[in-house]
Amino acid sequence: MFGELIKKLRSEKRLGLREFCQAVGCDPSNWSKVERGLLPPPQDTSVLKQVAGALGIKVDSKMWEELYDKAKIGAGRIPDYVLDDAALVKRLPLFFRTVSGKKPTRQDLEKLAKILREP
Repeated sequence: MFGELIKKLRSEKRLGLREFCQAVGCDPSNWSKVERGLLPPPQDTSVLKQVAGALGIKVDSKMWEELYDKAKIGAGRIPDYVLDDAALVKRLPLFFRTVSGKKPTRQDLEKLAKILREP
């Protein structure tokens, strides 16, 4: 997810791996492993901002949000903005049950439909 996105964006910008790593300040060998999904994405926001800057992504843009989310998810973490929302955290178990392939009950589906209708 994260690595594929970065590699795609890097290719679109015609940035070689070494050139990109020099701009970001990381080791090309390790970064190659991140792009191939062998190492988890960086979690430090300042590093992610450097990555975004090297790729011409503005912080707080939709592309930044996608990059940030994929970095967190790629490391098996729930993004902080989700965890900071108490109402959303209460809904996570239902969400995970629903997307995990376990058949939700009728009541679960009704709850999910209500949640999706809320602003």
